[in-house]
Amino acid sequence: MSYILRAALAATLLASPFTSAYAADTTPREPYGIALEGFAYPYPVHLLPVINDGEQLSMAYMDVAPERPNGRTIVLLHGRNFPSSYWAPVIKMLSDAGFRVIVPDQIGFGKSSKPQGELHFDTLARNTIALLNHLKIDKAEVIAHSLGGMLGVRIARAYPERVAHLVLTAPIGLEDYRLYVPPTPTEKIIESEDKLTPDGYRKQLQTNYAIKLPPDAITPFVDARFNIKGSPDYPRWLRAYVSSGQMIYREPVAHEVALITEPTLFIMGADDHNAPGRPNAPEALRAKMGQNAELARALAAKMPNARAEVIPDTGHLVFLEAPEKYKELVLGFLGR
Repeated sequence: MSYILRAALAATLLASPFTSAYAADTTPREPYGIALEGFAYPYPVHLLPVINDGEQLSMAYMDVAPERPNGRTIVLLHGRNFPSSYWAPVIKMLSDAGFRVIVPDQIGFGKSSKPQGELHFDTLARNTIALLNHLKIDKAEVIAHSLGGMLGVRIARAYPERVAHLVLTAPIGLEDYRLYVPPTPTEKIIESEDKLTPDGYRKQLQTNYAIKLPPDAITPFVDARFNIKGSPDYPRWLRAYVSSGQMIYREPVAHEVALITEPTLFIMGADDHNAPGRPNAPEALRAKMGQNAELARALAAKMPNARAEVIPDTGHLVFLEAPEKYKELVLGFLGR
């Protein structure tokens, strides 16, 4: 086969839909900074200076104004394994409905600073309220996903006067993982996470989150995680990332959820059985973990003003997997 023919065949394979989804996992990676420098966000990013445990840090956020304001503001709280840019279709949906949309990256995540100290939900809650104060927002609707759901619970419990409605989208933390999973030393988790490959991480996302999206849609999440490995500050990012996992384990909110008095809507994917730490639990207990739709229904029944909606044939990324149903539920709940 001539050189030209071989080159043409290679170009055709790289361009095919069956290989393009995994190109990011097999080609050399252009390093991102640990504040995701080099990774595009859908709207301008601003920085708010904050001090956490004596350390000066910067909290990144997007502030999206609607063309026809309805006078209300929504705060979106992201999950652990996702930069806040993944909210892009929800931002547009809410902005089109007239809401101002505030989308922070929590400290330790996305384009925000990676601290030297440990992460704590109380600190992240204070930072979020500091952002609202900075923007002169007295009260907001809160829409949270995954780990953001745990933070949303903390905010609603600590600052109920600042929350108008709470939407918990496929939240984790509806059970206390300490009842199933033994504690794991931070250094052991760092070692394990550092050995993870891009392909391994992709499979982990697809398995743990039962994602119903094409492979190309998962690639940005893989890029956001692995393109930073070339950064000289990568060890600091890795320690912050592992600290967020320890925060989930050490600071449960499951016992507080039923105490929330603000109007609350759980939106769950029927196939989402995500349970952080499950592989480290005794085998006999693993099947009991991650019954998230059932947990949401049970908690909503105990709350004074809550309900749970379960979307069939969807996993953890419900707002990307079932956007029209998600829009119907959210806007209906918020009175739109």
